[in-house]
Amino acid sequence: MNQAGYRLVTDLPEAMRPWRDRPVAWANVSPSSGPYRLNAQGEYLYYPDGGTVGYDHPVGQAQFGLGCITSYRTETDPARRAVFLERARAQAGRLIAMHDEARGAWWFPYGFDFAHSVHTGVDYTAPWYSGMAQGEIISLFVQLAGLAEVCAEDQARYMAAADGALASLLVHDEAYPWCVNVDDAGYLWIQEYPGDQPGTGDYTYNGMIFAMFGLYDYYCATGSQTAADLYDASATTMARYFPLLRNSKWHSFYCQTHRIPAPTYHQHHINLFSQLHWQTGSPDFADDTERLVDDFPAPGVAGTIQFEAGSHTLYRFDTAASGAWVSGKNDAELESKSVSFSSDTQAPTSMRRRIQGRGIYYLISAGAYTGWWVGENWSKAWLRGIHLATLFRPHRTVTFPGGSVPVDTYKVSADGTVTSVKAVSFANPSNAPADRRAIVNGRPMFQITAGALTGYWVPAASVTIDSQPALG
Repeated sequence: MNQAGYRLVTDLPEAMRPWRDRPVAWANVSPSSGPYRLNAQGEYLYYPDGGTVGYDHPVGQAQFGLGCITSYRTETDPARRAVFLERARAQAGRLIAMHDEARGAWWFPYGFDFAHSVHTGVDYTAPWYSGMAQGEIISLFVQLAGLAEVCAEDQARYMAAADGALASLLVHDEAYPWCVNVDDAGYLWIQEYPGDQPGTGDYTYNGMIFAMFGLYDYYCATGSQTAADLYDASATTMARYFPLLRNSKWHSFYCQTHRIPAPTYHQHHINLFSQLHWQTGSPDFADDTERLVDDFPAPGVAGTIQFEAGSHTLYRFDTAASGAWVSGKNDAELESKSVSFSSDTQAPTSMRRRIQGRGIYYLISAGAYTGWWVGENWSKAWLRGIHLATLFRPHRTVTFPGGSVPVDTYKVSADGTVTSVKAVSFANPSNAPADRRAIVNGRPMFQITAGALTGYWVPAASVTIDSQPALG
């Protein structure tokens, strides 16, 4: 299997570790209605169509347990902490009790039949197995075993279960069950939805990366070279196939097999590739994250549009009432008009997003032009402030051009006010560290973290980063 040599960073800050961004809220710790709810033992089961019979859903059980562990780590109320830990342990206990053993490994079966409504070929009769579940369950067992409040006997039991789950990622598709294969080009895949024939499956991106988090957790806990090699091979696959995951200037694709744009998964891809960057320290995945952010940025960004004096073109598009994209409407242009302002002015916006087939636009949310959109242009109309930051760890290296080319850098307050402008130029290319990229007053910039430019933002278009042309 191909390995590019990605190495795991084990000293990540707590907030950057797997699953720390997905806590279970206290209001959701005891679900009692809907398709996912607890039984009398506190075990998280799936009830199709809201019925009365619950089934095992290994991904749901693992994610609920991991979310409870995350909440347990930060909760200060002792009674609530106890409940979060109890819930996490109930899921681990259920998974241990219901596992199957085959091919020298532990497998965690789904208890219900499943046919994907969109992806042809994803059609299973229970019991069936998923590589996403296998990897996430490793994280659940390892994270529980790492809690000081868990007794030594149970810590050993959880690590033994993690060993069994890891073994499932070491066997390939030459026999059943399987959830890992190596494609014809030598790239390893952890299949969320393995096919009924060797080498077939959905080749789903998000499910594979979630499974990789289990390898990361296992390596951090044990130093296992086997886990490190599997992670390296998996990261190598993600780096190689990122161009096929990406859907330039639109929602990224859910899987390799069907290549259907996935609006509800695009933000997951942004978060997951950001975590691959942190876990490996590689700028490869930071670049990938930035491309995804620019292709279709998170639409929840709102604030104040700054209009320069002069003429502007406004548009109405066929969207949901909120301004969200709607399949079938496809942001078709309904009308446009030109407006002119005699002086600089401002307007509130409730949404910044890419309009299908166009650039980034802002939805005006109050005043005479409510419901109209204006295109983002940092010299004419831009969203004030600092938005959609991508954090780098380790810091990346920004290179200013040589040849005494002037570059303006900016100190910017949270509301977008520019408090200082510093023009710099260098006879020879000059490096500086940057800890993040963000959209600053309507354009991508990097924040410098050392030297005379500490705290200043430099436009991405004015520099290179890690010897590559910067995006922006």
